[in-house]
Amino acid sequence: MSENIKKPVGITETVLRDAHQSLIATRMTTEQMLPIIDKMDKVGYHSVECWGGATFDACLRFLKEDPWDRLRKLRDGFKNTKLQMLFRGQNILGYRHYADDVVEYFVQKSIANGIDIIRIFDCLNDIRNLQTAVTAANKEKGNAQVALSYTLGDAYTLDYWKDIAKRIEDMGANSLCIKDMAGLLVPYRAEELVGALKETVDIPIQLHTHYTSGVASMTYLKAIEAGCDVIDTAMSPLALGTSQPATEVMVEALRGTPYDTGLDQNLLAEIAEYFRPMREEFIASGRLSTKVLGVNINTLRYQVPGGMLSNMISQLKEQHAEDKYEEVLKEIPRVRKDLGEPPLVTPSSQIVGTQAVFNVLAGERYKMITKETKAILRGEYGQTVKPFNPDLVKKALGDEKQITCRPADLLDNELDTLRKEAAEYIRQDEDVLTYALFPQVATEYFKYRDAQLTKIDDKVSDKEVGAYPA
Repeated sequence: MSENIKKPVGITETVLRDAHQSLIATRMTTEQMLPIIDKMDKVGYHSVECWGGATFDACLRFLKEDPWDRLRKLRDGFKNTKLQMLFRGQNILGYRHYADDVVEYFVQKSIANGIDIIRIFDCLNDIRNLQTAVTAANKEKGNAQVALSYTLGDAYTLDYWKDIAKRIEDMGANSLCIKDMAGLLVPYRAEELVGALKETVDIPIQLHTHYTSGVASMTYLKAIEAGCDVIDTAMSPLALGTSQPATEVMVEALRGTPYDTGLDQNLLAEIAEYFRPMREEFIASGRLSTKVLGVNINTLRYQVPGGMLSNMISQLKEQHAEDKYEEVLKEIPRVRKDLGEPPLVTPSSQIVGTQAVFNVLAGERYKMITKETKAILRGEYGQTVKPFNPDLVKKALGDEKQITCRPADLLDNELDTLRKEAAEYIRQDEDVLTYALFPQVATEYFKYRDAQLTKIDDKVSDKEVGAYPA
């Protein structure tokens, strides 16, 4: 077993992915990223997280960009730094399970286009949904990092975390990440958890959290003292609130200690200066709401991620039922328990939250059961840590048979079918994967891309005609 040796802590910089996903709905463009890459590449980060998560969807849907093109441009600029992405296991970056051939091809193309570290997680911590991606990453000589979706509840004991960590190491993961998406991990609990995991596995341990509940920097410090190898931080202009602790603050806090990161504060200050005007622009436009920059202690009171809270509030506003807020907050843990006590992370957080809203607004629990709730109960997302409420299963599914195997085992290979469906739009190998994840959004983007290329061709033709007068 690895000993708790004091050593420099690695920093994964999130400003190009999770920071702007958490604060401004993933709206930073590739054009805004490129000018600062040269300086970021000189820092000496453990890695820069720059792809995956919601970036793929946002590029296509809102920014009219090709996410693969973004990755290639970032790879060209980061000559000395490892690039990292977030990957939702068998869901890839979408919202359903995909056949193994699609998962394998996506991993292959991600690494071929420049990703070094793939952080793979499952919303239920069902490790059957992780194996295909881990095996594929290892085959492509990438770094397969498995992330445990951290949550609280009767079932989530230290023994649970130790057992699942060992199984993840055995499945071939190169490193382990504690993914605290809701900011629920408090300092002394982090010290206990990291200490227990360091005694259990030999692979490096990384910690990812959000500042939502206000304790994240303290949590990092106690985790580092317990042996945590790498932490996720964001440059200060896009740090705190629902984002990560600030990079410069953590670097300074560790300076002169056995955990000293060795990063240059003067260089970090120059990088922060680049992002500061961007932050002001986002605030002025209303894209960055100051509401998400404060501390939301309800995260700890109700164990609900900040994004889930805001989604719930907007649902209640649409129904003119803001007065039901507290009632829904109390209903969420009850629904979560009925659904096997899953971690609350995409997509389980949305499913639990929406069902809780319906239960309260209808005045009767499960009078209306969403199709997504039925899908969880059917086993379409995998196995939960605790059994479902049997009365709810009976009400929702009747005599319908539940899935007990790995859900993807029921899926036939899809790549060839997807290639045929998207044939008229495919201009590069990766386009079939873009189509697989978001068929409608991708089709709209492909039409837009073709129209832009036609405009360029027309301009070139006009110039050629002008250059050779009759």
